[in-house]
Amino acid sequence: QVQLVESGGGLVQAGGSLRLSCAASGLTFSGYVMGWFRQAPGKEREFVGAIGWTGSRTRYADSVKGRFTISRDNAKNTVYLQMSALKPEDTAVYYCGAATTGGSELRNYKYWGQGTQVTVSS
Repeated sequence: QVQLVESGGGLVQAGGSLRLSCAASGLTFSGYVMGWFRQAPGKEREFVGAIGWTGSRTRYADSVKGRFTISRDNAKNTVYLQMSALKPEDTAVYYCGAATTGGSELRNYKYWGQGTQVTVSS
């Protein structure tokens, strides 16, 4: 059974930083592109960023480029999202997903975590 478990969310002031983690089990982690998405109240789930199988390739949404960094540790079956210079508009539930083909499209992601809340106060 595949499980993705996010952690690290919380309340932070604008300009602050948080590091999210997503621990995976039940799948060959190194064979999946891992992505981070977020969903704010009343909005659709949106792409934040993704990282390739080896970690050498990443892509980001324009809204987070230069502030967020994705990394992965295949030995620990974990993907991370380092968030810096946080803004109130970054407030959302953050989800990690696993895909065989990756990219920014929701439909490419086969497995999802339960999400972790990030709240940025102004």
